[in-house]
Amino acid sequence: MTNRPLLKLLLGAVSLLACCEIGYAQDLPAPTHLVVVELFQSQGCSSCPPAEANLNAIAGQPGILALSYGVTYWDSLGWKDTFATEAYTDRQWAYAKYHKRNNVWTPQVYVNGHADLVGSDRVQLDQTIEHATSQGPQLSWQKGQLVVGAGKPAATCDVWLVRYDPRTLNVAISGGENGGRTLPHRNVVRELVHLGMWDGRPRTFAVPPTSLAGLSTAALVQIEAGGDILSASKDAALR
Repeated sequence: MTNRPLLKLLLGAVSLLACCEIGYAQDLPAPTHLVVVELFQSQGCSSCPPAEANLNAIAGQPGILALSYGVTYWDSLGWKDTFATEAYTDRQWAYAKYHKRNNVWTPQVYVNGHADLVGSDRVQLDQTIEHATSQGPQLSWQKGQLVVGAGKPAATCDVWLVRYDPRTLNVAISGGENGGRTLPHRNVVRELVHLGMWDGRPRTFAVPPTSLAGLSTAALVQIEAGGDILSASKDAALR
């Protein structure tokens, strides 16, 4: 003989559980892409400290990969930037050429390799980040390797490995336009390595060891020669 009250109670519990699971699934946030904010600046440029302060302020925010590149073309003004290399100057020029510009300047920010702006304008920076979009391959890290998933890029892409210092680094400036000041830097790029190319087919890249301790690691998939950044991923496990 069926115990109808007990059966109804069990059915009700199962129904309630199903409803809760559906509601939970609907409340999950949609996956978001990492927004890459790249600042090109120089310690020898008097206009750069406010832009560096803006980058420092967003460096720890979730969903943002903030990167500070020191460029070399202001080194003749009385102070040689302590983090600048020609590779970072070349990266800024690659953006300029891709966007059909005939000059570079500081403090310049690129967001996802697409939109550029004056880095000292915090309101414009926040608005550009808010409206940034990207759609690229899935990136994952596996035992010293970067795995780039399948996709359909509009053009062949560069795959970059970026290593940056997440600490606040205070640099005393003793000459040039910022002489006498101590400038704080966060997420200073110390290594930029071209891992290879990606054409839409899944690929695995070996991740080389770093020459400096304490650096964080990220990867970028970017339309070749200074185009849009399609995907980015951090890997805090790799040092």
